[in-house]
Amino acid sequence: MFLPHLLKGKTILVTGGGTGLGKAMGTRFLELGANLAICGRREDVLRATTAELNKTFKDRVGYHVCDIRDPASVDAMVATQWKRAPLDALVNNAAGNIAARSETLSPRAIDAVLNIVLHGTAYVTWACGKRWLAEKRPAAVISILATYAWTGSGYVVPSAMAKAGVMAMTQSLAVEWGGRGVRLNAIAPGPFPTEGAWSRLVPRADLAAQIETDNPLGRPGRHEELGNLAAFLMSDQAGYINGEVVVIDAGRWLKGAGQFNFLGKLSEEEWGMMRPKRN
Repeated sequence: MFLPHLLKGKTILVTGGGTGLGKAMGTRFLELGANLAICGRREDVLRATTAELNKTFKDRVGYHVCDIRDPASVDAMVATQWKRAPLDALVNNAAGNIAARSETLSPRAIDAVLNIVLHGTAYVTWACGKRWLAEKRPAAVISILATYAWTGSGYVVPSAMAKAGVMAMTQSLAVEWGGRGVRLNAIAPGPFPTEGAWSRLVPRADLAAQIETDNPLGRPGRHEELGNLAAFLMSDQAGYINGEVVVIDAGRWLKGAGQFNFLGKLSEEEWGMMRPKRN
């Protein structure tokens, strides 16, 4: 379904692009012809990922060491990137989360999540956006959310607060900037296992297995599936999609929302007992 050079000529920045889902999306962009910039706080990780990808994609990857919680650092990073090559697109992927009973969280812990997910996302979006608008350069932004941006979720409350804020930012700027050539959309993934997130947030193997399979398709998402969706939304072929949040979770959110979806656990015998008896 993808043209081989779907993203050719585009330079895309992926925050948190050195590992996990950010790396997977970046790899897919490269496969479709894009040039890639990644950023994060750990230079060793960024350097290793850049070297790995450049072996395959012929020096089309660069990196920036940047703490997106610091607006001055963000603006300096974007200014440096613009000197290398102006950006055509941004993926707000960098995230932080803490699984905890909310009453145990300190203000510092709350800020640790909000400063990355909400403030950092806003800083990078604004730093790129003001340049795109000034240059009248068409661009696209994708922000990675979670389905609990709509519903909230216990035990990850700061993340839910931040993701809801990023969704509001996406929809608001889509209206404000869309007519000036800058599209903003978001993706809300379901369970796409990554070593870093799973080790921090899912302490038991049985719970991890349940999270990964408790959806109508009975399996976790594959990284390339998320990469394909991101590539499509980033492309000019999706030029009429603006202000949307696309859920990619195999229907897990819908399954949890239906009041009687629990009936899927009934055995054949139990279903037989529920059949109306004919007179």
